[in-house]
Amino acid sequence: MMGGWGFLGGRHALPDRFEEQYHCYSAAYADKSHLEQGDKILLPPSAFDILARLQVDYPMLFQLQSSDKGTLTHCGVLEFTAEEGSCVIPFWMMQNLLIEEGSVLTVSNVSLPKANFVKFQAQHVDFLEISNPRAVLEHALRNFSCITKGDVICVPYNSKNYHFEIKEVKPQDAACIIETDCNVDFD
Repeated sequence: MMGGWGFLGGRHALPDRFEEQYHCYSAAYADKSHLEQGDKILLPPSAFDILARLQVDYPMLFQLQSSDKGTLTHCGVLEFTAEEGSCVIPFWMMQNLLIEEGSVLTVSNVSLPKANFVKFQAQHVDFLEISNPRAVLEHALRNFSCITKGDVICVPYNSKNYHFEIKEVKPQDAACIIETDCNVDFD
C-alpha cells in the first residue's frame, strides 16, 4: 500500500558513489580559458543533483579515467555549469589523459588523503632562472585541489607556460593539497 512512497520494501537504494561518463571538452573549446590555471573542471547540473544526495567527502574530488587509453588523473570541480552529457577540463589534463575533444571520460568521486610530500621535475631549465621559482610554484598550486603522480601540470607565469612532472606524491600516488602542510622538492 505504501510501497510507492519508499516504505515496506518499495524503497530504491541511492547509489553510494558517483560514477558517470561524459564527453570531454577542453577549457579553450568551451571558452573557459581560466580553467587552464588549475585542476578544476566543470560538470553538468545533473551531476550536482546526484552528488547532493550522496554522502560525499568535501572538498569534492574526482578521478577522471579514459578506459580507451588506460589513463587517469584527479581533480576538483569549479562549477556545475557544463552542458548535460559533457564535462570541461583544462587542456593540459587532456594531454595527460591522451584524449581529444569529445572523448568519453568516466568521472568518479573519490576521497584522497592530504599530501605531505610532493616532488616536481621542471620540464625545461627556464623555470629555474626565475628569481624565486619555489614561491611561483607554491602560489600556482593554490589553484589545484589534488595532484597525481605522473601528471605534467602547467604553471603560467609572466606570459609563459612552465610544465612540471609530478615525480612523487606521499602518502599515496594521488593526494589532496587543499589546506595541507606539504613539503615540496625539486628533482
